[in-house]
Amino acid sequence: MDCNEARPLLDANADHELPAPDARRVQQHIESCDDCRRAGDNLRALSGALRAAPYHRAPQSLRLRIVAGLPGAPDKATAVAAAHDVPIDSAGNATAGMTEPATQEPRRQRRGARWPAWLDGWLRGFSGPTAAGGATRAAARGGVAALVIALCAAAAVLTLTLHRPAESMPFTDELVASHVRAQVSGRDIDVISTDRHTVKPWFNGRLDYSPPVEDLAASGFALQGGRLDYLAHQRVAVLVYRAGKHVIDVYVFPQSAAGGMAPASLDRDGYSISHWDAAGMTWWAITDAAPDALRGLEAALRARLRSGSQRTEAG
Repeated sequence: MDCNEARPLLDANADHELPAPDARRVQQHIESCDDCRRAGDNLRALSGALRAAPYHRAPQSLRLRIVAGLPGAPDKATAVAAAHDVPIDSAGNATAGMTEPATQEPRRQRRGARWPAWLDGWLRGFSGPTAAGGATRAAARGGVAALVIALCAAAAVLTLTLHRPAESMPFTDELVASHVRAQVSGRDIDVISTDRHTVKPWFNGRLDYSPPVEDLAASGFALQGGRLDYLAHQRVAVLVYRAGKHVIDVYVFPQSAAGGMAPASLDRDGYSISHWDAAGMTWWAITDAAPDALRGLEAALRARLRSGSQRTEAG
């Protein structure tokens, strides 16, 4: 791949949107081309800056015009008075600093009609029926409204956190995308072999580390081969196992903090995902099989790694 081929792909590569084979080719070119590497770094920096940019709210005047223009909405002045207590001119623009009407009672009545009867009765009992109590009741309504909004926001955040525990972990997004791309592309294995003594040497010279490779066929997880992939800004080894009719991709790389505070096992987009640390490596496994399959593979792999370490010490 030369610069003319790589440049149009740099943007998609920075956002991790390329298929694994194209991502590998682009990365290989970037490693040998200073200009394209700088361009790729600039695109990643720009992407990060855009995601971190502050959120700007629309002007209040625009919001008021939109509300007043909705089907079935009251006239502009009534909508503004009822919803925001902000007067506007005939063009629909907010006019800060306008003099309030001499009497506020009609406005209070309109605003009070928007509250449920039980809440209005509760506020009336809280503040009392006096004129001073009316002012207190209005203040109480504002406080209750702020409390309701805060509770709704907290509930929304909690719901998103509980239902999407990995939303803040882009690593799992990359993991799922890598697994799916490999399956649909038909290039899920670079070296096809059930012999670990063939698969393990194949990674020599293609990675800056030597991944452990174990045959777990005796435990029901037959080694099918391996491949290279690009994940979390690094080349990683992927060991491909099969459990019955299900493929299990096992990503292995030197022990790191990839995944952050992710739980040891989780479900994402219909896939079971598990990760653990062993033998100085971080292991991530993904499959469309039930989570029990990953627990069985992890147990079998840990047992083989321990027995291999014991044999080495004995020798």
